[in-house]
Amino acid sequence: MDDAMKRSRGGKGRFFVAKREAAFSLVLAIAYFFWWYLTGYSFGSGPVRGYSYIMGLPAWFFLSCVAGFFIFSILAFLMVRFFFTDIPLAEKERNEVSSDD
Repeated sequence: MDDAMKRSRGGKGRFFVAKREAAFSLVLAIAYFFWWYLTGYSFGSGPVRGYSYIMGLPAWFFLSCVAGFFIFSILAFLMVRFFFTDIPLAEKERNEVSSDD
């Protein structure tokens, strides 16, 4: 199993996969921060009388906190579903799996 994983990932192994997945997670977290910051401060600037409302909440709050949460939760689900790989991280598990083959 370990040999098949190395071949499918270009011979890099489990640490390459773990670093790649960490990078994807970091990019998604930074994107969420920018979404929150830009929607919160671009729609939230100005006098309160000029605010528009969505479902009883100010548009800046709804877009940055409510919609952003749902959008990035779906993106996180899709990222885990399509980009993450289930690999054994413990040395003992790797030895047991490779001895079964």
